Amino acid sequence: QKSYSDKRRRDLEFNEGDHVFLKVTPWTGVGRALKSRKLTPRFIGPYQILKRIGEVAYQIALPPSLSNLHNVFHVSQLRKYVHDPSHIIESDNIQLKDNLTYETVPLRIDDTRVKQLRGKEIPLVKVVWGGHFEESATWELESKMREDYPFLFQ
Repeated sequence: QKSYSDKRRRDLEFNEGDHVFLKVTPWTGVGRALKSRKLTPRFIGPYQILKRIGEVAYQIALPPSLSNLHNVFHVSQLRKYVHDPSHIIESDNIQLKDNLTYETVPLRIDDTRVKQLRGKEIPLVKVVWGGHFEESATWELESKMREDYPFLFQ
């Protein structure tokens, strides 16, 4: 059985300067270091390899948020990151606020509806927001939208 397994198995080797993803499991230190337990990703990163330690371990440059972890990981805990230019978002024309958010502008109103709530009627409008990357639509209160963006109702 070992010979069959070895045919499919490949040795993982990384070079200094390569970028890798780090495997997250709830039982290891990486899983315990993350703040939120819900919907945790299987891999986090990418992180840069600083140097190889021994045959199967690598030292990784971790961010300050993971400073409570030891920065040497076994090769089985790493996954190679393949550089893809589509992962990079151009941010030249985005004006960030102090809290690192940016403002989206409503483009148009697509639909209206009235929500019934215990004898009250709440008018809602479906607003299409034009972001810097993609359009998204949300249901908003009509009164709030009339107050903040009156040009949508002309």
